[in-house]
Amino acid sequence: MREPASRADFEARLRRIGDERYHDKHPFHQLLHSGGCTMSQVQAWVINRYYYQSRIPMKDAAFMSRVEDPALRRAWRSRIEDHDGTAENEGGIARWLRLAEAVGLDPDYVASTRGVLAGTRFAVDAYVRFVRDKTLLEAVASSLTELFAPKIHSERIAGLLKHYDFADDNSTAYFQNRLKEAPKDVAFGLAWVLDHADTAEKQDACAAALTFKTDVLWSQLDALHSAYVEPARIPPGAWQPGEGQLEKAA
Repeated sequence: MREPASRADFEARLRRIGDERYHDKHPFHQLLHSGGCTMSQVQAWVINRYYYQSRIPMKDAAFMSRVEDPALRRAWRSRIEDHDGTAENEGGIARWLRLAEAVGLDPDYVASTRGVLAGTRFAVDAYVRFVRDKTLLEAVASSLTELFAPKIHSERIAGLLKHYDFADDNSTAYFQNRLKEAPKDVAFGLAWVLDHADTAEKQDACAAALTFKTDVLWSQLDALHSAYVEPARIPPGAWQPGEGQLEKAA
């Protein structure tokens, strides 16, 4: 029977997964952050990423439905509120739709999820099922891509503001707020995983869960890049440039 790694070594193992596999290294993000995307490519990203954003609170609700510990439910509840909003906070989904409007898309069209790539749907739906069906420990571990999110949000804010006319404090509000929200979430999630992964087998399962989540994020960008960048082969039923545009005031 293998001994589990120390807490510090196990955390370092998890962080290495992000260093090697996080989607900030994907060519599409490099293109986006450097200002190399056309407006149609930016719109395609906004449309497809919305599907992921809209499913995060559904994923978290599925997780909470299986949690018997009230303390864990209380700690996790804010994640749903961060995205769905409250009376005092409009929430991440509403902020993402403001970004959609800023890039010239009809928010109702984006919210309908019509035109979302099949590859996006398959990857995101697989993530929701993973969190619904796997152990609670694996589900929490899969959320730890948040360890690496502040870097990509900071790069995205800077890149969008530098290279795109639509970018301002209003259109980048989603990313600005995640810089404040994500550290709270990841501090709790990381501590919970480190506390509960007390065998080598559990540590392996957590590492596999985090690897799976990086695959989910990478696969979404693979689908996006293939459809709208190279070879620019848009699959049947997916969004075509020019669809879902915001009507300009007369």
